[in-house]
Amino acid sequence: MYIIDNNSDNAYFNIASEEYFLRNKNEDFFMLYINPPSIIIGKNQNTLAEINAEYVNKNNIAVVRRLSGGGAVYHCHGNLNFSFIITDKEESFMDFEKFTRPIVSVLGSMGVSAQLSGRNDILIDDKKISGNAQFKSRGRMIHHGTLLFSSDLSKLKKSLKANPLKFKDKATKSVKSRVANICDYLENPIDIHEFKKLVISGILETNKDCEIYALTEADKKSIERLVEEKYSTWEWNYGYSPKYNFSSEEKFSCGLIQSYLFIEDGLIKSIKFYGDFFGKHDISELESRLTGIKHDRKNIEEILSETDPGNYFAGIIPEELLKLLL
Repeated sequence: MYIIDNNSDNAYFNIASEEYFLRNKNEDFFMLYINPPSIIIGKNQNTLAEINAEYVNKNNIAVVRRLSGGGAVYHCHGNLNFSFIITDKEESFMDFEKFTRPIVSVLGSMGVSAQLSGRNDILIDDKKISGNAQFKSRGRMIHHGTLLFSSDLSKLKKSLKANPLKFKDKATKSVKSRVANICDYLENPIDIHEFKKLVISGILETNKDCEIYALTEADKKSIERLVEEKYSTWEWNYGYSPKYNFSSEEKFSCGLIQSYLFIEDGLIKSIKFYGDFFGKHDISELESRLTGIKHDRKNIEEILSETDPGNYFAGIIPEELLKLLL
C-alpha cells in the first residue's frame, strides 16, 4: 500500500483526487489531506437542504459533492481527512470496522480511548469525532472519513444549519450528532500537522509494506482536469441534487407572501406565489421570469436586479424576497 500525504489546500482538488486514484490506478492507497472551510455533501443529498446557504456564501465556504453516500460534513483546517482507496474482492465494502481500526489504534497509542459506534462513526465519550462513508465501483472502493481534531465547532453548526421545513424531498438526510475535538482529550498538546505525522507513523507500523507516494505532475494535471470538468461545477455540486419541492412564507409590510417551487436538476421548473399582498403588476410575470433558472443565489439575484420586485409586492425589496426563494 502507498501512503499519500496530500498537502493541497483546495477542497475541489482533494475530493477529485479520490476519484482519480479510484479509477486510474490499480494499487492500494492511504491518503491524508486537510481542506480549507468547506462542506462535503453526500452523493444522494439535496445540497440546499443541508447547508445554511446564506452563511456559506457570506463566508466563502466551498461546497463539494463526493462520490459516496451518507450525510454532509464540515471540513476546515482543524479537520484531518483520511481515505483508503483499494482493490476490493467483495469482502471489504460495508466493513467499516476494518478501516476505522487503524485510526482507533493510533488514537489509543496517544492515550485517547475511542471506538467505532453504530455503523460508521468513531466516538470519544459518546461524542462523534469521525464520520465515515464508502463507495465502490468496478472492483475498486473508497473508504473515507473525517477526524475532528481542532475544528471550530460553532462554524460547523452554523454551516450545516438549513431550515428543514422549507424542503420536501427523498434525498438522504444528515443525522445530527454531538461532536467533539480530539485535541481536547490529549494530555500533551500538539497541532494538527503533528497529529497527521502520528497517523502516518501508525499506518506505517501496522503495514510493513507501505511506501510513501508523491503525486506526479501527470497525476496533478489529471486531477485538475477532473476538478474543472466535474468537482468545481454547479451541475455536480448543486444540480445533481434529487428533485424537490421548496416552500416558504413570511409576513411583510405588503402582506403575507407564500412561495412554492418545484426543482429538478437544480432548475426551477415551476414557481407560484400566494398571499394577501398587493402589487401593480401581475405576479405571473415574475413567476415566468424565475422559471427555468438555477435555484441558487447568483441567478435569482440577477433576475431580481433586472425586475423590481416592488412592482409585484408593494414596498418589498430584493433582499426580502430572497428569503422566500432560498
